[in-house]
Amino acid sequence: MKILIYGLNYAPELTGTGKYTAEMAEALAALGHDVRVVCAPPYYPEWKVAEGFSGWRGRRETLRGVQLWRAPLWVPRRPSGLKRILHLASFAAASLPAMMSHLRWRPQVVMTIAPSLLNAPAALAISRITGAQSWLHIQDFEVDAAFDLGLLKNERAGRAALAVERWLMQRFDVVSSISEKMIGRAAKKGVAIAKTFHLPNWVDTTAIFPLDRRSAFRRELNIGEHTMVVLYSGNMGAKQGLEVLAETAARMADREDIVFVFCGNGATKAQLQTRCATLPNVRFLCLQPLERLNELLNLADMHVLPQRGDVADLVMPSKLTGMFASARAVIAMAQPGTELFDAVTTRGVVVQPENVDRLAEAIEMLVADPELRANFGAEGRRFAQERLAPLAVFTRLDEKLTELVETQPSTDAADARTVDAGERPFAKVSERPVILRVEKVD
Repeated sequence: MKILIYGLNYAPELTGTGKYTAEMAEALAALGHDVRVVCAPPYYPEWKVAEGFSGWRGRRETLRGVQLWRAPLWVPRRPSGLKRILHLASFAAASLPAMMSHLRWRPQVVMTIAPSLLNAPAALAISRITGAQSWLHIQDFEVDAAFDLGLLKNERAGRAALAVERWLMQRFDVVSSISEKMIGRAAKKGVAIAKTFHLPNWVDTTAIFPLDRRSAFRRELNIGEHTMVVLYSGNMGAKQGLEVLAETAARMADREDIVFVFCGNGATKAQLQTRCATLPNVRFLCLQPLERLNELLNLADMHVLPQRGDVADLVMPSKLTGMFASARAVIAMAQPGTELFDAVTTRGVVVQPENVDRLAEAIEMLVADPELRANFGAEGRRFAQERLAPLAVFTRLDEKLTELVETQPSTDAADARTVDAGERPFAKVSERPVILRVEKVD
């Protein structure tokens, strides 16, 4: 099957949408599909084009069996609401030639990843011209989040953006998202339930697993053997609400048996470091390479997942999968009725978003109860193994893609819907797990 994936972010980005898009493309290629990707050079979460790549010229490369067309884009040093829009628009415009170059290839499925929805018009146009099936996969509801977070404040512009979003979403053959609540939000925007598909993020539980020893990061960060570590690892941006965690650390600064570790990069990191500069119980780490991710996640005695209450159903934090797989207790900030609340409530502690008092109480409770920490960790690990394993997720995806293409009406050999004579047949899903890795490109 010929699959064209159109997404802003891609490997070697180690976190967020780029990580999952790359792993999905690689898994589909491993299943025997012919996969091509139009994407940008890596820049996230540092908001800086990675060394060895250019933001001003495109390039072609092959990465782990997937052909990539990297299109240029503008990356602002300090992203704001308007700058983010210009940033996304620059990629949407600059990537058009790369998308057009695949017209003669005639893909059978064109899948675009949101963010950014600005790519959706080109994806729809290419699918219509070639007769391909169109697929929109939503990692974030970016328009809703932008206004709820105050990144965009013009009410008229907001209504217009939401109207365009609804119009675009309703025209895709399939609209998928990473949680059932997000699928429900898509339905509220007018997407027919029959067109929706639940495609959760996944975690390789053979790569993320509990260690039978203390993490080497303890020594590197000068953290005592018996000191409890509260770990946040991920993007440091507006959606995360990390100021709540910083305030909690300040309030617990007199607890010599508790250390807070912030690992990652992002737009708000410098501000967070300034805020915590005088706190003896806080450590900072830069985003770690994939080969050290398991070591990092095992640093935690408990993971903490702060989140602003106004984005509770707009995003499902992808970092939760690794937290569960590491078999460490999780504290999440979420409202009852949200999918994050439902996912964590029987496998960890859930507290009200942006509530420092409740977060501090939850940390103190878990510090005092090692058996409860172990039980929560075991429940999270079991959930990751049973529900979030790549084999299960990609088997369902492969079946859906096959069903989607097989429902297309057949036409003459020149039509886009006819499989080329030299095309590889669908590969049978292996009984063995697909092991995924995202590595840096030299």
